[in-house]
Amino acid sequence: MTVLMREPPRLTGRPRQGDGDGSVQVHMDDAVSGTTAKVFAVYGKGGIGKSTTSSNLSVAFSKIGKKVLQIGCDPKHDSTFTLTKRLIPTVIDVLESVQFHAEELRAEDFVFEGYNGVMCVEAGGPPAGTGCGGYVVGQTVKLLKEHHLLDDTDVVIFDVLGDVVCGGFAAPLLHAERGLVVAANDFDSIFAMNRIVAAIKAKSKNYPVRLGGVICNRSAGTDQIDRFNAASGMKTLAHFPDLDVIRRSRLKKATLFEMEGSPELEAVKAEYIRLAESLWAGSEGLEAAPLKDREIFDLLGFD
Repeated sequence: MTVLMREPPRLTGRPRQGDGDGSVQVHMDDAVSGTTAKVFAVYGKGGIGKSTTSSNLSVAFSKIGKKVLQIGCDPKHDSTFTLTKRLIPTVIDVLESVQFHAEELRAEDFVFEGYNGVMCVEAGGPPAGTGCGGYVVGQTVKLLKEHHLLDDTDVVIFDVLGDVVCGGFAAPLLHAERGLVVAANDFDSIFAMNRIVAAIKAKSKNYPVRLGGVICNRSAGTDQIDRFNAASGMKTLAHFPDLDVIRRSRLKKATLFEMEGSPELEAVKAEYIRLAESLWAGSEGLEAAPLKDREIFDLLGFD
């Protein structure tokens, strides 16, 4: 694997026992430890609204009095866009600016305060087709630990790229307590959710991460997700409808908590607060099991 950086990452393509049949994973030894923060990794099909969901959930946690850190793990680095009102420099950007001498960085070089005190970090990514996103996540966590930025944090949210579940983009699962899936009430996002369930289940054999459940997004109903949940053992944590105000909030560089409007909007805000309170209270991890591809085709879309 070639990475176009001045100092190559420490990657070892070696099998990990119990990490999935035939699995060859990126080895990373900088897991979040020694912190009492609750750590969540948010996954889901590309374009399903993970960044919007993550940012509003971060604000909801802050509204109930928690100190929150959101880490964007997408190379397009727009996870925290509505929180900070701009595209902030990425960890890879700032590391490159000091020729990857991390000891020269200050916390304020890569951590930025967003709406209602939510602290924001964008990991960024290597040049397309040249490296591993897992390395970037590892370097980000390493910097956070070196600067003691996890010591006084209550909640950490990793907002992860699309439905990619290779060793690199499954890397946030090494650090998380719960894996959350954002899905719409349709076949494509449920198919992606099934693969994410498989990835989290595989990682749970070696790491503390467990499945937390699904956040139903951009959907009037939940009947297809309900079918999948019944068959797999997943459960719905929250349901957010497809409201135009949610789309407009992104265009206005604002979280939903900064928007004013209809009773429907207030209901969505209340649902985010309820979700944050529920996640903070904690629950047992789910023992969900992924379905075979053919089983999903047979299960969904039929009366």
